[in-house]
Amino acid sequence: MLVAYVVLVTVRTADGDRERERFLPSPPPPLRMPLAAAGPAHLVRCGQKDELYRSGLRSGAGAALQRLAGTKKWLEWRKEIELLSDVAYFSLTTLSGYQTLGEEYVNIVQVDSSKKRIPSLLRRAILISLHTVLPYLLDKGLIHLEHELQTETSGFRTLQSSGLCSRTLVRSWVQKQVGRLTEQQKKTFLQTVYVLKQCIPLLRRLHLAVFYINGLFYHISKRITGISYLRVPGLPGDDQSIRSSYKLLGIVSLLHLVLTVSVQIYSFQQRQRARQEWKLHRNLSYPKYDDPNLLAECPLCREKFHPQKLIYLRHYR
Repeated sequence: MLVAYVVLVTVRTADGDRERERFLPSPPPPLRMPLAAAGPAHLVRCGQKDELYRSGLRSGAGAALQRLAGTKKWLEWRKEIELLSDVAYFSLTTLSGYQTLGEEYVNIVQVDSSKKRIPSLLRRAILISLHTVLPYLLDKGLIHLEHELQTETSGFRTLQSSGLCSRTLVRSWVQKQVGRLTEQQKKTFLQTVYVLKQCIPLLRRLHLAVFYINGLFYHISKRITGISYLRVPGLPGDDQSIRSSYKLLGIVSLLHLVLTVSVQIYSFQQRQRARQEWKLHRNLSYPKYDDPNLLAECPLCREKFHPQKLIYLRHYR
């Protein structure tokens, strides 16, 4: 059944002052439909689609820089070009109040924590900063800090390449701060940087596993800012079997993460033990034993053995 909406308007004719009434069609009132929370399948497809377009934008920007400035400059500024490409993509979409291409693909819309309003401009700006700028700064900062700590600890400094002249201000500030630390503090900070570099990928895997289980936030930046997604019900969406599959995947991911962390902790303990034993071995002086019966263990690994298994090297130099 179709319903026509008309409006009564008064028009003035050109042949006189007579006015007549005319019925014109009027657009129907806006359709109000309740929105439902987007499922994990929608968010995963949205993220994959956005990553596809972002990769194309990075590739195009990198190819343009490579043709203009050469391969050397492209390799030197590759991370910065990728950062600018991502910032440009999200500035033209999310920051401007539009859907990203991935959000349009699955027909979802961003909302704030109230589930009734779109995120404010400030919240969207914080989201873009956490999603693009913060990972770049964290990665670069840890790499430079680790390099400076290793250089100061070893006491050997190499000449910096001429391509890093524009970054000498930040590098000199880091060198100045590292130079004020004691040797023990440098070793402690170096171990801390190593642990942070190992923990960041594990944190991302933990967040992804939690997302598979509850299906709320696909990115850490959206979890921090409280930005979620809604979709129009009635469209093809997630059924219960798909959600159950994602929950199972999340549980398996958590188990795999726990196993990975356990293996890394065990390996770290083994390396620490080997390092301590090696330091102990270097500080010990072993006399030359003429009688094999006096030597009952290996001086390196401390393994017990029988003197009958000891082989004497006569011409060893």
